[in-house]
Amino acid sequence: MELTAIIKKGEKQFVALCPELDVVSQGYTVEKAIENLKEACELYIEEMGLPEGISAGEILVTSFGVKDNEIAKAIRA
Repeated sequence: MELTAIIKKGEKQFVALCPELDVVSQGYTVEKAIENLKEACELYIEEMGLPEGISAGEILVTSFGVKDNEIAKAIRA
């Protein structure tokens, strides 16, 4: 079974999310974050089973940009 991993750099570690199962893990490298996520997903499936109707092909992962405006700058300040 193929699942999706979304990886984001945190403050100290990489955070990996599997959106199909809503499982999150982390690691100090991308590879370790994926390895930990794989283990966490396997444990989740072993304990909870697969959610009904799960299909990795139904998820689209993409990114988009927005203009940096004065309100956003004020919020971050």
